Amino acid sequence: MEPIHLPPPFTLVRLRESGDAFAHACRIAPESGAGTLVYVGRFDLAEFAVVLEPAEPFRTARRAFYAGMVALTDALRAYAPPSKPITIGWPDAVRIDGGLVGGGRMGWPLAATEEEPPPWLVFGAMIRTVAMTDEPGVHPLAAALEQEGFGEAGAAQITESFARHLMLAFDDWQAGGFDGVAREYLSRMPRERQTVQRIDDRGDLLTRRIGAGEIERGDLAQALLAPSWLDPALGGPRL
Repeated sequence: MEPIHLPPPFTLVRLRESGDAFAHACRIAPESGAGTLVYVGRFDLAEFAVVLEPAEPFRTARRAFYAGMVALTDALRAYAPPSKPITIGWPDAVRIDGGLVGGGRMGWPLAATEEEPPPWLVFGAMIRTVAMTDEPGVHPLAAALEQEGFGEAGAAQITESFARHLMLAFDDWQAGGFDGVAREYLSRMPRERQTVQRIDDRGDLLTRRIGAGEIERGDLAQALLAPSWLDPALGGPRL
């Protein structure tokens, strides 16, 4: 097995290829504590999940999802070819040059209430590293790191990079507030002309179209209930 080197305070839990990193992290989160990172060694996917222990009410703590998405895209940027566009489709999908490679998801205790800090959160991610078919054009909306010129960057390298960038994202949040994380996240979304976007205290995406009076609200709590990028039948990113 390829070694994985994580910075402190992360603790690695490694599963076999048939494991489910996200489900396992949610299962062990109450006892394992913050910084536990569950990794599944799969040939075709970078799959991992990390346990968080927020100190603020759930209604604002779920904004940690944005820090996870910033870290995930930064991890990919570290290995991307020059000028290769890596974008986020709100709130959870990651695309490289327009092709879906995967995304992030969040788990929390069923008993969590909006006004109390949840005992744990889990940020999980899957990124398609290798396409399982070599036939061009079969899945035009999907992409994989190997196809996009990421060279030898595989699951272990992306996981290590994610851990380092997640620490940086939370350090920035602690030092300067959530606004910096929000700006970084919004900068990775495809730009829409004549629109202004921001993320509010609850993590909702507010979109105002210039010249229009109404503000469109994207409800983060509702969006996180079902990952937009995940195909449950495949057990991985949609094709």
